[in-house]
Formats: sequence, C-alpha cells, structure tokens
Amino acid sequence: MDDRAEQALIKRAKAGDRVAYEQLLEPAVRPATRLAFAMLHDRSEAEDVFQESALRAWVRLGNLRDESRFQPWFLGIVANQCREIRRGRWWQVLRLPDARAMRAVDDGAWLEGEDLRRAVQRLPYSQRAAVLLHFHLDMPLSDVGTALGISESGAKTRIHRALKRLRPAMAVSEVRVNG
Repeated sequence: MDDRAEQALIKRAKAGDRVAYEQLLEPAVRPATRLAFAMLHDRSEAEDVFQESALRAWVRLGNLRDESRFQPWFLGIVANQCREIRRGRWWQVLRLPDARAMRAVDDGAWLEGEDLRRAVQRLPYSQRAAVLLHFHLDMPLSDVGTALGISESGAKTRIHRALKRLRPAMAVSEVRVNG
C-alpha cells in the first residue's frame, strides 16, 4: 500500500471508520503474530496478544502522529503487549517450558539453532524486540526505531549490543554445524 492510500485510511479510521481500520490492520496481521510468537513461544498467547493489540490500537489511533506509518506503530503496541504478558505474575507461575511442545508449535524455524534461540530469549526485552523486528520481520532500522519509540540510531545501538551478546551462542552453533 502506498503512503497516500495508507494516510487516507488512517484519516478515515481516526474518524471512526471501522472498515478503514480493518484495511490498515490486514497487512500487519502476519508480522504482528510472528513477532508475538517469536517473543512468547506460544501460539495461543501470540493470537491473544494480536487481538488485544488490535483493540488497543483502535482505541489509541488518535495517538498515531500525522504522516506516520501504521505498521511500525502497531508492531510497537504488539511488542509492548508481549512485554506486559511476560511481566505478568501468572506467566511466571503457569508457564512451564517444554522444548518438545515448542518445536511442535514452531511455524518454521524462526531462528536457526536451539542455542541461538535460547540466547535470543535471554536478551533484555529491548534488545530482543529490536533483533526480532529487524532480522525476523525484515523491518528497516527506521521502522524498528518507530516501533520501539526510539531513534534509528537507538535501534542500531540495541541491535549491535544484542549481536555482541549473541556472538558466543552463534559460535557454539557454528561449531556444531562445522564440527
């Protein structure tokens, strides 16, 4: 969708046009659910996060700045919703990691290598979100910055720091593949 068409849909959606909002949301469904799944490792939770984020975005659509793109803004809401889920007390009480179940739910290897997957999950939220948005969803750095509410250089810095932390895990994965 070109920028003019998107801006027209945003304007209509801000005026209360639900159909326009659904048209804005449609191209964001797949990237948003992929991001949520990559952060939470639970398909059901990812779907719930998408639903809650879609509702929050509808309510907060007036906060979207003029001339801003919808998808990076919406993915920021999804990332924040994932963080809220992870912080919630029930998540820590009820979540029992089961590697076999996780592999069964995985819709394609979102990262190659179990070591790397674990290492990404151990990253601080801000770095993990930046890495997943940029590498997993192929978002440009400017959109990563928009989604996370930081500058493009801030997004670069978070990704750089994350990659520094991930290097040991990547080295382990490379040794296993090459060794």
